[in-house]
Amino acid sequence: MIQEKELVKGLSTAEAEKRLSTYGYNTLMDKKKISPFVIFLAQFNDFIVWVLIAATIISGFMGEMSDAITILIIIVINAILGFIQEFKTEKSLEALKSMAAPTCKVIRDNKIKVVNAECITIGDLIVLEAGDRIPADAVLVEAGGILLDESLLTGESVGVIKSTLNKENYVYMGTTVLKGKAKAKVAQIGMKTEMGKIADMLQSIEEEKSPLKEKLESLGKIMVIVCIIICSIVTLLGILRGQPIGDMFLLGVSLAVAAIPEGLPAIVTVALALGVSRMLKRNALVRKLPAVETLGCTSVICSDKTGTLTENKMTVKALYFDNNIYYLDKENTEGNIVLKKAFIYCNDCNYNLSEKDIHKALQGDPTETALIKVFFKDTSKLKSFLDKSIRMFELPFDSSRKMMSVIIKEDSSETCYVKGAPEKLLDKCSFILEESVVKALTPQKKKEILRNIETMSSNALRCISAAYKEKGITYNSFLEKELVYIGTAGIIDPPRREVKDAVLKCKMAGIRPIMITGDHKNTAFAIARELDMCKSIDEVITGDEIEVLTDKELQIRVKSIKVFARVTPSHKLRIVRAIKNNDNIVAMTGDGVNDAPAIKEADIGVAMGISGTDVTKEASSMILLDDNFTSIVSAVEEGRVIYDNIRKFIRYLLSCNLGEVLTMFLASLFYLENPLSPIQILFVNLATDGLPAMALGVDPADSDIMSQRPREKKEGIFARGLSEKIIIRGVLIGVCTLLTFIVGKIYGYPLKLCRTMALSTLVLSQLFHVFECRSERHSIFEVKIFTNLYLVAAVGVSITMLLCIIYIPVFKNIFSTVALSVGHWLIVIFFSGIIALINSLYLWFKTKR
Repeated sequence: MIQEKELVKGLSTAEAEKRLSTYGYNTLMDKKKISPFVIFLAQFNDFIVWVLIAATIISGFMGEMSDAITILIIIVINAILGFIQEFKTEKSLEALKSMAAPTCKVIRDNKIKVVNAECITIGDLIVLEAGDRIPADAVLVEAGGILLDESLLTGESVGVIKSTLNKENYVYMGTTVLKGKAKAKVAQIGMKTEMGKIADMLQSIEEEKSPLKEKLESLGKIMVIVCIIICSIVTLLGILRGQPIGDMFLLGVSLAVAAIPEGLPAIVTVALALGVSRMLKRNALVRKLPAVETLGCTSVICSDKTGTLTENKMTVKALYFDNNIYYLDKENTEGNIVLKKAFIYCNDCNYNLSEKDIHKALQGDPTETALIKVFFKDTSKLKSFLDKSIRMFELPFDSSRKMMSVIIKEDSSETCYVKGAPEKLLDKCSFILEESVVKALTPQKKKEILRNIETMSSNALRCISAAYKEKGITYNSFLEKELVYIGTAGIIDPPRREVKDAVLKCKMAGIRPIMITGDHKNTAFAIARELDMCKSIDEVITGDEIEVLTDKELQIRVKSIKVFARVTPSHKLRIVRAIKNNDNIVAMTGDGVNDAPAIKEADIGVAMGISGTDVTKEASSMILLDDNFTSIVSAVEEGRVIYDNIRKFIRYLLSCNLGEVLTMFLASLFYLENPLSPIQILFVNLATDGLPAMALGVDPADSDIMSQRPREKKEGIFARGLSEKIIIRGVLIGVCTLLTFIVGKIYGYPLKLCRTMALSTLVLSQLFHVFECRSERHSIFEVKIFTNLYLVAAVGVSITMLLCIIYIPVFKNIFSTVALSVGHWLIVIFFSGIIALINSLYLWFKTKR
């Protein structure tokens, strides 16, 4: 008895929780997680660090214990900073994985609920529809026949028909529903499923190394070689001048450590992970890190209409039957009884008739629920209406037919009811119902119907027509012919209020927003015009028009098209390819299983988080958690911000490191004493490279970031003059530091004082430069300093560290520094700030001009 109840109402919440504690969660063995201790140890697995440790040991043997201990402390601090970066990245990615966990529909407490797949248990009654990924091994208990893709298990690409009427009634975790609807009782979960035996084949998120990160790692290797060569030259020149070999070896190693931007790939990863977290807060879940980079290049966004550009709150506003259009906000009508039956019976809506509120009682597609709410305001009346009928057979809706058909048994007679796209359905009709009389559907009458439907569509109404037949009923696909046309419902789905601003933002950013929809041409145009996506009907094209175009002709036409109406998934694939062939970077949205090819073809595949199927989500690069077009635009903006921030800290790190190398190299070249000691070089690396660079990674966007044209996808990270900026600023940092040292020597200051002034100049010039790096288009005067408090804090920490080693006796002894007077600071500030001031004034005048 309990089992029979479970097959109808599903498990109760209490029973499900009890079974979860008994059988465990529906999860597969994941790859072994890296422990925090291993992550920390990995920070020392670096060639330069090994050399530095060796140098520390040598220093110890040579009696320089204070130097050795200090260097060791700096190594550990660097390792801790690296560990924090990587640990945060791991945590961010884990959080993203949990957000991307697949969901499924399950009947609990006689209600359909959407839960994480890992929370279903043995005996749960799951609801399966086209596009769903099956969450566990289960036995079908209700299905007229569904088509599954079991290629993940079998390797066979041909769909498999499953039914409760034969032995093929078992469905497996990880396989997907291609067509049809069903209910199934969970038999096995987790590692006991067929998928559990090949668990390594199924991962919830694919972790891909970012192409940008790969490029920077390659750049890092080149820089390592170049820096080692330069540092070797500096070391050799010092030895040739008679400097002690041990001191020069330590100097060379220290300089190499400071010069090589070993943290660059790690900071890129952190910037990407933090950016992905920010996108998540704006309802965009990124599944693949390379998508973050590509987002900044997006030049075309192809968006579905329903639910993305519109609210997806469907309401029937008009009914057309008996040669009249009845606008329901102006007139009262209950419609035609046959039209009512067609829309109620031929409907995929799920019911919870124990719920009194009609809005809560209906669950499913908003269009389906709207077609019921127009006829019923009361759940009890709906229940008594449905109790009189039995569904005997169903031909589910699919995107090629654009129709759905059911055979309903009332009393002892059977009737076929059909609903679908007006033009498709009318092609199947031979008769029309007028004033309760069936008449022949003449070509003139058909034209009249289409004219009235055009009128409804031009008022932004989405039109769905209904038909029926009582004779010649067959339980197969030949059912849909010689139908009797009944009437049409006009449904309104108002545009989202915030989308109009998002469309304007796209246009300002050089991004072309395009609507792709299955709706009627006039309906699509009316919505697009209201959102300022297009102005003329000439900018709209239909699927039928696309059919007669060659790929080359379509490639030319898409340049001027803003709206694609009445399109099929195969059309979407052609549209995406045509737009891409015009050298565009395309973001494409979709929700149905048939949208997956177009989403995969797009540069950025965007799946709907609410209405999207599991197949679509897995083919996508990004999931919209709120199905909102505005979230795509926000994600594009975040993509641009992330890329800009990566350029910022690359500019900062490389120019600063170049300045450090040149300071020492030029001093050796001109036979000057070393401006910095080995331990001072390591201090500069510690004080300026880590925190300020990381703070640049979370810098807010430039105010005009969405006023810039999209960057080219093939554009190198050093494009748009970045390499020149790095070289020029690096040279200036090096030269100014050396000039400070030389001025000290000219005034006859002791070596310790000259080195302290050079050290202070090098640190401060880099800290001034970090504020310059916040924008490539604006000066320091235009960028508000306190909009990035992390950077202000990081610079504050670096300056505090500098003052500590200059004025606190214990640190003065360790770092061989002396206290600076006001006069000394004036020299330091002049040389460290003059270049930043000149550069900022130049940018300010350039912007004003």
